Amino acid sequence: MAIIEVNNLVKRYGDFTAVNGVSFAVEQGEIFGILGPNGAGKTTTVECVEGLRGRDGGSVEVCGLDPHRDTAELRQLLGVQLQKSELPDKLKVGEAMQLYSSFYRDPADWRELIGTLNLTGKLDSPFRSLSGGQKQRLSIALALVGNPEVAVLDELTTGLDPQARRDAWDLIERIRDRGVTILMVTHFMAEAERLCDRLAVIDSGRLVALDTPAGLVSRVDDQQRIRFRPSAPIDHAVLRALPEVGSVEQAGSQLVVTGTGNLLLAVTTVLARNQVVAGDLRVEQTTLDDAFVALTGRRTET
Repeated sequence: MAIIEVNNLVKRYGDFTAVNGVSFAVEQGEIFGILGPNGAGKTTTVECVEGLRGRDGGSVEVCGLDPHRDTAELRQLLGVQLQKSELPDKLKVGEAMQLYSSFYRDPADWRELIGTLNLTGKLDSPFRSLSGGQKQRLSIALALVGNPEVAVLDELTTGLDPQARRDAWDLIERIRDRGVTILMVTHFMAEAERLCDRLAVIDSGRLVALDTPAGLVSRVDDQQRIRFRPSAPIDHAVLRALPEVGSVEQAGSQLVVTGTGNLLLAVTTVLARNQVVAGDLRVEQTTLDDAFVALTGRRTET
């Protein structure tokens, strides 16, 4: 059951078309990612979903509501963490949570929410004193305080150090486990691959692909490459005879075997049978970053 439906969405700014005919549907309970480089139209797309921007064409429904027409009702069902969220410097964490809680008919227990996000010790701390990671967790708490059915997270981990980013990923997975559908915008490949059930790849305002992370990779190249240094010479023809093997190449002292299926098992079994040890063995596969470059011709963050 689709909880968000976007059909042929168009958004223009003067003569510039920021979003050009984008369509996708988000199923209830999934983490759906919008992936693309900076300036691709990702944020504009989700701002139309949120009702923050009017559209110039197409249709959008969230929980059966039109974000432009049913804005007030949708705000009770939608939690939003903006790309850049700032609060007054002197506003305390507890005060912010209490204020935002008052905006909703059926808010969550904000003290429990703060506890879940490890911010209980910061209730009396002003916003300006929070670290980058703490500010991000607070922005998530503010997005969830209304007990939303859908949470929209825009560039959640930009600017965070690697540990804070991984903490945020754990948090997103816990949010989904609470039954919240998540629409997230990112340009980090590792983030998209770790979290998202499905991805819409947007480039220059157009949808260029829609699939699971694994599906996007397989569209480009489902081959694997095994690199190793054989402990003794082995006839390349023995490896080429394996149905999983497509090619065998010599690269200095290394062999590079390319193929599909259960390539690693097939190759190592033959090596063992011929009493050859594979030293410095590495398995290389096409990554989501490779798929993104193939689909858009551009490289984004990893």
